Amino acid sequence: MTLLERIQNIEILKDDPIYDEIHENKGNNERLSFEINNGYKTNSEVLKILGEMTSQTIDESVVVSLPFYTDYGRHIKFGKEIFINKNVTFVDLGGIEIEDNVLIGPSARIISVNHIVDPVKRRGLVVNKVVIKKNAWVGANVTVLPGVTVGENSIVAADSTVTKDVPPNTIVAGTPAKVIKEIK
Repeated sequence: MTLLERIQNIEILKDDPIYDEIHENKGNNERLSFEINNGYKTNSEVLKILGEMTSQTIDESVVVSLPFYTDYGRHIKFGKEIFINKNVTFVDLGGIEIEDNVLIGPSARIISVNHIVDPVKRRGLVVNKVVIKKNAWVGANVTVLPGVTVGENSIVAADSTVTKDVPPNTIVAGTPAKVIKEIK
């Protein structure tokens, strides 16, 4: 069972041994995060570093503009024909899956981790995978919160905060994001 499978839908407390494993992996990723954003890189160089971060071969059709930030790195899954604009942040411990033909606007944030509500356990974590389905468009400065699925062909308008699943073929906007239009 992978670390990602082991941590889904559980509380990870600060004193839990898995917490140490997470921080060790996170520390290993920090070198790659620095490397990817330090100096000019061609897209093929960016994809090579992202491949090392995620332990996968990333299709050459994926384009990632720099800077690109991730706190964990290992739990991102990329499809094909993806465009990620500059200054995007992935908080991916809980898993982030980007399917084919997705567009992600500048300064978007996709978050798969939250802290526990109980003040006594607040330093602990709860993780929930985020999925951006085929042909979705996440606009500039959007925040997608843990556990959300953005449906196929959907658009999340700029500056929105997505707190719940986005139905396929819709446009959502606002904070919290609400359906404002269906796409025919």
